[in-house]
Amino acid sequence: MSVITAGARDSGVVAWRNLLNIKRNPDWLLAGTVQPIMFVLLFAYVFGGSLGGAQYREFLIGGIFVQTVAFNSSFTVIGLANDLQKGIVDRFRALPMSRVAVLLGRTTSDLAVAVLTVAIMSVCGLLVGWRIRGSVTDALLAYAVLLLFSFAMSWVGAFIGLISRSVEVAQSAGLLWLFPVTFISSAFVSAENMPGPLRAFATWNPITVTADSLRMLFGNPVRVDRLPPDAWPAQHAVPYAVGSALLIIAVFVPLAVARYRRVASR
Repeated sequence: MSVITAGARDSGVVAWRNLLNIKRNPDWLLAGTVQPIMFVLLFAYVFGGSLGGAQYREFLIGGIFVQTVAFNSSFTVIGLANDLQKGIVDRFRALPMSRVAVLLGRTTSDLAVAVLTVAIMSVCGLLVGWRIRGSVTDALLAYAVLLLFSFAMSWVGAFIGLISRSVEVAQSAGLLWLFPVTFISSAFVSAENMPGPLRAFATWNPITVTADSLRMLFGNPVRVDRLPPDAWPAQHAVPYAVGSALLIIAVFVPLAVARYRRVASR
């Protein structure tokens, strides 16, 4: 059996183990399902009337999708930190298995959770008036871009989970950095309304561009109260979104693997 085949098999076993843990602890899915639904209802019906009504609701869903999968990376953070604290990683070390399997299994299982979350969010979006107005091919591409971004964010979460000294620290570290990165973007409002430095950051923010790429592919409004910006990321949203996700993976996979080897060698 080749190294790649063995690694894929071991990763599948670890991923299945993680999914079984969710089955035994269904409250883990609460934040990943109820929280985004609350955001949809809050922004669509509390703020939506003053931000654009029905048109804003279609604009909103792309941002909610991206925010949700970004926040789901906290599951990776807490899951790895919990396994480290309980000594489960030490047990994995004693088994004849691939070292990469622990990380790849964690990120793969969290990707499966993201698929479920996105499905629930799609139904919720349809109920509040969101519609897919693009072609079937464009819609499938949009979901593929979203899940690629989710997979990339889970590797960021894996690295943060491995450098966290406890589950309590991981709970804070896994979410603290996400709030400014998510809200300084066009996930909920147009970035063009922000002050200069924030606007520049939001323009190149992968969350902004990923949300814009979903809106383009779904056939939803890219902006509600103004024309789309002419900046390069906005004009090339889909390739920039894919490229930024691949760059995040390329950076954080080696970082996470290197950190895991340091932790596992102690």
